Amino acid sequence: MSVGLLLLRLVVGALFVGHGTQKLFGWFGGHGLRGTAGFMESLGFRNGRWAAVAAGLAETVGGLLLACGLLTPLAAAAIVGVMVTAALCVHVRNGVWNANGGVELPLVYATAATALAFAGPGAYSVDSVLGLELSGPWYGLAAVALGFLAALAATAFRRAPVPAAASQPSPTEQVAA
Repeated sequence: MSVGLLLLRLVVGALFVGHGTQKLFGWFGGHGLRGTAGFMESLGFRNGRWAAVAAGLAETVGGLLLACGLLTPLAAAAIVGVMVTAALCVHVRNGVWNANGGVELPLVYATAATALAFAGPGAYSVDSVLGLELSGPWYGLAAVALGFLAALAATAFRRAPVPAAASQPSPTEQVAA
């Protein structure tokens, strides 16, 4: 079982590091802070730069912690928070399936992180090396609750989103980001 948990943590964690660094630094084809901030503002976030930094850090740090198996419930909470926020602000209006931009992918990511919070990171983790037993029902529930509270806080004071056509960056803006 520990090998399976390691594989899940490494893949999901690494993908989140990638997503976060796309937002923060423009790596892996991302738009960087400037482009992400503009997108966040088009979603109704009052301070797009702050929202971009918060999302980028949650994804990067949460992904690193998850991949390492360090403070796994906290890592899961960060991922759940950012995925619930993405689902509510971007994907829910498109239905379920990812092919239509729906909630499928954020739901899978949040569920994988939640499962790790309940199950724990396994024997091949920093938590295990440090003797931290941060898994089980209470840790899983705490991770989900903290993630949902973070998403609620992130979305509570949004303005009405900018219409979709106005939110698409021009080719010049995409290159500049």
